[in-house]
This record gives sequence, structure tokens and C-alpha cells, in this order.
Amino acid sequence: MSPGSRISASDEIVLGDGCMLANGAYITDSDWHGLYDRINRAADPTPVVLGDNVWVGDHATVLKGVSIGDNSVVAARSVVTSDVPDNVVVAGNPAKVVKTLDPDAPRYTRADLYADPDETARQFKELDRYVLGKNRFWFWLWTLIYPAARRGR
Repeated sequence: MSPGSRISASDEIVLGDGCMLANGAYITDSDWHGLYDRINRAADPTPVVLGDNVWVGDHATVLKGVSIGDNSVVAARSVVTSDVPDNVVVAGNPAKVVKTLDPDAPRYTRADLYADPDETARQFKELDRYVLGKNRFWFWLWTLIYPAARRGR
């Protein structure tokens, strides 16, 4: 789940293995109130089910009663109002199938990325060393005295 993504569950929202929710993605299983009765939600549950390895794109919305099939992708800013089959990309408002994915193509998923916790920790430490490599106390102090040093002058 990326920052800003939301899951609003009235009754049931099921996420399969390896699902990804991009920034601002929103999933809800209810309207939370009716058009005339704006206090109480509908009595009938309308669960949402995301299959394995589903990717819900940036600021996409998945509405009540929807099932999204395995390996499918919801494009950015799409609004999913009806069921989505396996191995497709949907886009638009309302979301429609715009591409079919090869179900036999090899996939590299987040589950694969984090399968070995020791290797993941090593990679993050290496990334920190690279990104923060030039951060040194004396250089920081020097830039306080000579701010132009920050700009590489």
C-alpha cells in the first residue's frame, strides 16, 4: 500500500496475495448512505474481492460489489464499477478492458522482491550508503559557514 491509499470496509474487502495499491488508490464496499436516507448505509453487504497480484493504479477507485481477477491492472484514475476478468488492464470511467495480458508470461512481483528478507535488508543498506554517501558532519558544518558550498561552487 502506497501513502494516501485507502480501504473503507463496511463489511468485507478481500485482497489476494501480492496486491499493490498505488498512491491515492481507494477501495470501498459500500456507498455509506443512500440517496434519501443519508444516515444509514444499505443493509445488504456488497463485498469487494481483488485476486492475486492485482495492481490498483494511482488515484484509481474500486467500488462496491466488484471482483478483480488475478494479475489484472487498474489504470491510474480509473473507476471500477463492474467485475474485471483475470489478466487484463482496465482504464477509464467506468473502467473498460483496454488490453489483455499473456497469462503464461513470467511475472516478477512484490512477493518476489521481498521473498528473501536478508537480501532485501542488504539492498536497502546499499541504497542508503549510495544516497547518503556524501552526507558528512564536517561538510554539513562547512555549508553552514559557506552556503555556496551546497551548490558545488
